[in-house]
Amino acid sequence: MQNTRELFSSRLGFILISAGCAIGLGNVWRFPYITGQYGGGLFVLIYILFLIILGLPIMTMEFSVGRASKQSVATSFDVLEPPGSKWHIFKWFAMAGNYLLMMFYTTIAGWMVAYLFFMLRGDFVGSTPEEVEGVFGGLVSSPTLCI
Repeated sequence: MQNTRELFSSRLGFILISAGCAIGLGNVWRFPYITGQYGGGLFVLIYILFLIILGLPIMTMEFSVGRASKQSVATSFDVLEPPGSKWHIFKWFAMAGNYLLMMFYTTIAGWMVAYLFFMLRGDFVGSTPEEVEGVFGGLVSSPTLCI
């Protein structure tokens, strides 16, 4: 059986997907608030420095594991671990982390789709911030809208 995998259509697509996964939705969401709260430009400079120092080695390791094993996260540890070691146990943590992230992302994406429809209908025209907050409260308290 030939082992084939999907490929990105361009390097730019790969870079954008990688950046999106590395940065994350929560980080983008909170970044303007945190930047204003903790010093503006100096905070951004220190943030980027730590992102490079801590994030680049982790991202390089993830790429290396994927390239060396040519497998998914679920099977890469089985392929790469030395016989008798217990590294394969960590695949369960990785998969659980992915499920937790997907629960977060699907919830936020659902809110975004709902707000898109609200915006297209013109529900927010002339609304105050308090009224928009009330729309969000109605959204999360309505089981039918959440589904």
